[in-house]
Amino acid sequence: MLFRRELSNAVRMLSIDAIQKAQSGHPGAPMGMADIAEVLWRDFLKHNPNNPLWQNRDRFVLSNGHASMLLYSLLHLSGYDISIDDLKNFRQCFSKTPGHPEVGCTSGVEITTGPLGQGLASGVGMAMAEKLLSQSFNRNNFKIVDHYTWVFAGDGCLMEGISHEVCSLAGTWNLGKLIVFYDKNGISIDGEISGWFTDDTKKRFLSYNWHVIEINGHNSEEIICAIKIAKNNLTQPSLIMCNTVIGFGSPNKSGKSSVHGAPLGDIEVSLTRKQLNWNYPPFFVPAHIYSAWNAVRAGRLAESSWKSLFERYSVKYPELSSEYIRRFKQQLPNGLYSGLQKFLLKSNSLLKDISTREASQNILEEFGSLLPELIGGSADLAPSNLTIWSGSKSINKHESGNYIHYGVREFGMTAIANGIYHHGGFIPYTATFLVFVDYARNAIRMAALMKTRQIFIYTHDSIGLGEDGPTHQPIEHISTLRYIPNLSVWRPCDAIETAISWFYGLNRKNGPTSLILSRQNIVQFSRTDDQIQNIYKGGYILREYGKIINIIIIATGSEVPLAISVAKELYKLGYYTRVVSMVSADCFDNQDKIYRESVLPVKITNRISIEAGISEYWYKYVGLNGLRIGIDTFGESGPGKNLFEIFGFTVNKIITRIKKCFFS
Repeated sequence: MLFRRELSNAVRMLSIDAIQKAQSGHPGAPMGMADIAEVLWRDFLKHNPNNPLWQNRDRFVLSNGHASMLLYSLLHLSGYDISIDDLKNFRQCFSKTPGHPEVGCTSGVEITTGPLGQGLASGVGMAMAEKLLSQSFNRNNFKIVDHYTWVFAGDGCLMEGISHEVCSLAGTWNLGKLIVFYDKNGISIDGEISGWFTDDTKKRFLSYNWHVIEINGHNSEEIICAIKIAKNNLTQPSLIMCNTVIGFGSPNKSGKSSVHGAPLGDIEVSLTRKQLNWNYPPFFVPAHIYSAWNAVRAGRLAESSWKSLFERYSVKYPELSSEYIRRFKQQLPNGLYSGLQKFLLKSNSLLKDISTREASQNILEEFGSLLPELIGGSADLAPSNLTIWSGSKSINKHESGNYIHYGVREFGMTAIANGIYHHGGFIPYTATFLVFVDYARNAIRMAALMKTRQIFIYTHDSIGLGEDGPTHQPIEHISTLRYIPNLSVWRPCDAIETAISWFYGLNRKNGPTSLILSRQNIVQFSRTDDQIQNIYKGGYILREYGKIINIIIIATGSEVPLAISVAKELYKLGYYTRVVSMVSADCFDNQDKIYRESVLPVKITNRISIEAGISEYWYKYVGLNGLRIGIDTFGESGPGKNLFEIFGFTVNKIITRIKKCFFS
């Protein structure tokens, strides 16, 4: 027990020293959770510091990401590529130790955390991925997918509403290999939480169908016992409620909110060293403690044992083995491109008016059987989003499948899917109405920040949805999504554009893709081969009327047919017009200057944008003197066809505005 405390004190003091040097950070949680972390990381966690991406490793998620120095200290001590100098650079620009854990930045970090509750949600997704993969690939005596997901969470994580969304699902899905440690210290930034967080957490989680254990989070024997019991319960996720003291070891600040989010200060650091009997200078760890913490040899042996198992598995089940390897390498299967070409050829000849949500479902029919890694889901809107195809199989607590019914949980759904992707082996797609992205926005932002390969399907994309009225009619939503860095937003106008939007999203490995789809049917267009190839560039010339173009109309989605009609009328009036379908502005902006100039020549300044949403975004293409046809108020309740007329989306009204703007 005394030696264990010395080992956990190493974590405490490295955390304290790094935060003190940075003059920024949160020492309270690392000090309070160090004893739990010591037991978990040294006695139970299956990982290999020399190969942080070993597929059958346990996943560790620090949901209370402000305690990042806890994780960095653990990684350093265990033998990961995190040096003492990296700890000294905590919270400095471009260091391996940023203020909150970031996947892809720090060796051993599984998921980006910080916004409270989302790490817990992503942990649910990782546990779900492990369960589904084990059901698909494991065979008798060959458990090649067999690992746990461990989550550290604090009071703030459980206060956030997303924790209810995802923990309810985890219990419903019987995710027995999900084990969450709740740092129950009763303190948040504002002080003692008894004034604003009086939930009976145990009863709450029991009602979710969780297994709940309550322990002293500073007693190693209780921690060991609780973990063993939790690991043996494979039918329920486990919550280990750890009663801890925030800032454990600080003589004057432990148990107080002052230790939550600020350095201890030089005097208190010195006093804490004495209190913990840590007689070493800052950033020094003695050899015997490094030796006790080092997990390199154990990790190498664990991975080696798994590799031997996998080699035997590959001999007996070569097809399964190849499929497993392909999915974790994120290689798309053969035949996907030919499937796309088949769909495009069919769509280019059968010009039946359909909605882009229906076109999306048709594409799923074409691609779904080719992509076993594709796992879909909707926030209780599958019949409206059209995200289920004939090969969809609903996942429940007992059976594997490829479709998740998330219920009305947009935020939880998106964050869970982030975790599913970052576990490996899947490409998730999630769906809801476009107007409800507001519920999911922070998880969308996190997906973009983490470069998550997730496809967001957002249907009912405008006032065209009709009678549900302004509460359901998105106005600003497309533009606000476009402003999220690294989120690729596509609003196709017909089946061909929808197919290429899907193909783009499936092939994109450095971020999420959002498909903005219509409820109402839309006119379909035929295209040349060159035009089809140019769709991949985000924006392209769909139609031209006249030889010397003097007007350019830029449109998206359901407004493209309207733009075509306007262009035809302008041509009759003697104005030569080009119609540009701007399927994806971000993709178009990434093309070279020559291509962009060929589509939108600088010399042509008579430009009009048409999109049934907020108009401000389009200044970037039409300029200050251009004409923006959009909607800058909320919608109205009524038939979609009538609403387009009321809001000025008719040929005659647009022609009148064009004449007034450019030719009066």
